[in-house]
Amino acid sequence: MFSFNPLWKLLIDKNMTKENLRIALKLSPSTMAKMTKGEYVSLEVLHRICEHFNRQPGDIIEYVPDSKISDKG
Repeated sequence: MFSFNPLWKLLIDKNMTKENLRIALKLSPSTMAKMTKGEYVSLEVLHRICEHFNRQPGDIIEYVPDSKISDKG
């Protein structure tokens, strides 16, 4: 699973909301919902986010092994 926690932290640092990001990048509400739930989004979406913030993919997403998710349950 992937987590967008690094992106959410970046938004806080930039004093932006998720809605500000959605509007700036013309993302659909369903895409934002997927990101909030840690679901898959297209590489095009990741590209637009990276380009907007001039960051690398690893700066906006992180891999969370399934075993870590299972440990929490």
